[in-house]
Amino acid sequence: MRIAFILKVKPDAHEEYERRHRPIWPELESTIKAHGGRSYSIFLDPETSLLFGYAEIEDRGRWDAIADTEVCRRWWNYMADIMEVNPDRSPWSKPLQEVFHIE
Repeated sequence: MRIAFILKVKPDAHEEYERRHRPIWPELESTIKAHGGRSYSIFLDPETSLLFGYAEIEDRGRWDAIADTEVCRRWWNYMADIMEVNPDRSPWSKPLQEVFHIE
């Protein structure tokens, strides 16, 4: 299953956002893989500060359960100062609908 979504980084934090992902915490990467994430990419549009996320996942329920992990909550707290976030400090995100795909 493929999913895509947008997030938003603060306009003055593009470089810091990228720095914090290079490398991503090993325990977060392990958690993503343990929850069925097979491939995960994030792209930045520097003009709008929008981030486009794309992931290939095994199961939506397993993927969504990442939000309940301790490492995910720590990551949200770590990133909250440079992103648009929800009241629980999770990143604001908007799912996108797939309309075309070629294998």
